[in-house]
Amino acid sequence: MPIAVGVIQTDGFPAVLAAADAMVKAARVTLVYYGLAERAQFLVAIRGPVSEVKVSMAAGIEAGNKVGAEKVLTHYIVPNPPENIVSVLPIEYTAKSEPFR
Repeated sequence: MPIAVGVIQTDGFPAVLAAADAMVKAARVTLVYYGLAERAQFLVAIRGPVSEVKVSMAAGIEAGNKVGAEKVLTHYIVPNPPENIVSVLPIEYTAKSEPFR
């Protein structure tokens, strides 16, 4: 089964928190990365089956855009990233995220 990666970048912490919350509640995905992008912009990455990531991303984008003045700046889905991408970028399942897979 192909495993996808979905990433949402927001302007401000409340929007990324709302997006991450909605994403993991909407579908069977695992949060694999959260971090500061730049200038009070945050990003969150999820992994899971392609169909689940699509549903999760839609929920996260909607939730992130509903929070006050903050908004979703960009988002994308990589349907089946090759292993060399997974080994370089911080999108691998870790010991912390593995129980939620």
